[in-house]
Amino acid sequence: MSNTQLISSMPLFKDLSAEVIEKISSLSQLHNFKNEELIFKEGGRADQLHFLISGGVVLKVQIMTKPDSVTVSYIGKPYDCFGWSGLVSPHYYTASATCEEDSVVLTVNGDELLKVFQESPQDGFLVMHRVANLVSDRLRNSRQALIKTM
Repeated sequence: MSNTQLISSMPLFKDLSAEVIEKISSLSQLHNFKNEELIFKEGGRADQLHFLISGGVVLKVQIMTKPDSVTVSYIGKPYDCFGWSGLVSPHYYTASATCEEDSVVLTVNGDELLKVFQESPQDGFLVMHRVANLVSDRLRNSRQALIKTM
């Protein structure tokens, strides 16, 4: 399957114009990760938006009062989005992402994607509205996971 077909299948990019889908596809890359491989680290500079194609990824946060990090989310469905910090200031990851199994991840350059949205504000609004919903869901999941650790 081509990157264009993958992009057009993703819920985050549903109903975007064909022109915008093509532009997003040109900004995307497929990556293969091994089991237990770190994709990105909490606090690191975020410049990519990530989408799971296959495999599984856990998102973990470090709690200063605990020696181990806490799992706040599991990314396991194809086309699930993670690493939203690549689109949202201040562009630092709020969690670490580690593969739970060999995984394929598609990344999209965040800065370039924002430029596409500036050129196509209706499509950009639709996507950023969906990103806001994603952030809200992750915040709710994170709060529940952290409360359980107390």
